[in-house]
Amino acid sequence: MRVAVMTAGSRGDVAPFTGLGHGLTRAGHDVTLVTHERFAPLASEAGLGFHSLPLDPRAELASAAGQGLHRTRNEIGRLNRLFALLHDRVGVLADDLVRAAETSDVLLLAPAVAPLGHAIAAGLGVPAVEVHLQPLSPTRVFAPPMLSAGSFGPVGNRLAAHLVHIGLDRLFAATARTVRARLGAPPVGMHAARRARERAGSPVHHGFSPLVVPRPRDWRPALTVDGYWWPHDPPDARLPDEVVAFLAAGPPPVYVGLGSATVPDPARFSATVVRALRSAGLRGVVQRGWSGLDTAGRPDGDDMLTVGELPHALLFPRMAAIVHHGGAGTTAAALRSGVPSVPVPVQFDAAFWAARQCALGVAPTVVPLRNLTAGRLAAALVRATAEGSPYRVAARSVAERLATEDGVRPVARTLEGLAGRN
Repeated sequence: MRVAVMTAGSRGDVAPFTGLGHGLTRAGHDVTLVTHERFAPLASEAGLGFHSLPLDPRAELASAAGQGLHRTRNEIGRLNRLFALLHDRVGVLADDLVRAAETSDVLLLAPAVAPLGHAIAAGLGVPAVEVHLQPLSPTRVFAPPMLSAGSFGPVGNRLAAHLVHIGLDRLFAATARTVRARLGAPPVGMHAARRARERAGSPVHHGFSPLVVPRPRDWRPALTVDGYWWPHDPPDARLPDEVVAFLAAGPPPVYVGLGSATVPDPARFSATVVRALRSAGLRGVVQRGWSGLDTAGRPDGDDMLTVGELPHALLFPRMAAIVHHGGAGTTAAALRSGVPSVPVPVQFDAAFWAARQCALGVAPTVVPLRNLTAGRLAAALVRATAEGSPYRVAARSVAERLATEDGVRPVARTLEGLAGRN
């Protein structure tokens, strides 16, 4: 089948789908990744086709509106700011999503484009399946990850999730209505379309492990938790020579990176990290990421190395600990590595994943960005890296269990079922 995997957002919203797409290619499907131009190399490395979407997510986050997300102290306000940022931008995605769908037999839709993708699928008469990296469907068990790491109570949790869906529907409503009319689909509202999919048992696959987020019992049967979709790394991928030399020059260092997340003052954050690492007696590999972190210019700098994008699957297992922003993708890579973490959640679902790591016993504590000091980070790192650390034991156990899972196979079975109907 010709499969279009449609997603939008940061690298963490895209990279896992290279692994899913590569696995589906190996199962005999012709897979095209439909996302922003800056991620075209990821598709090429995974052997996937590529269809470009407009907008540069890094530029959007670096804009004044994007930086405004940091000025909001709670996740509800931050989510409202994000919806406001995206409101005038979602329409520009429509034409390219339609063009990609016109040459496809099935659409795999990430949540960031799903409301619009379903409208396109209805207009073209092709099946669409949602593929999620976070648990977004309403449940009594926990609050929506985009809003909280905890619980608002059984009723509050479900209500909050419905409100997030209403916000997403409103974000896409006008564009979806236009697309439906353009493609000759019935003029069905967003909420009615969502309820129809639920009644029809439309599948939603989740690309994370049930060990990390057990499947809620109150989810409908077609919502499955399948296991992680690991980003694809080419067979010849290697760490740069300077990184290999740095690793060989001393004990395992600590990785520090914020991935696609941004911080208001990268220089200050970088300086705090260096002080924390040295206070704990640890070396560091600091990834620039989209925040532009940099340890250059610090005194006695031979214990710190600043790097660009590197394959986490190759780098993380060689670390003493992993300090990261708590995004779904980096959390997955850290869990896979068998190395303890110290999550520094920045925004949105990061606090949810940080709490899951503590619950699994692979992280000693959470150090939120807004409360970050060199002392707090150093103390957490000492606990994570101490000889005989229980966090390392737990991390190795989790990694061993994740290695037995195959998150691609359930999606492949769904595609096989769709192919059998044609």
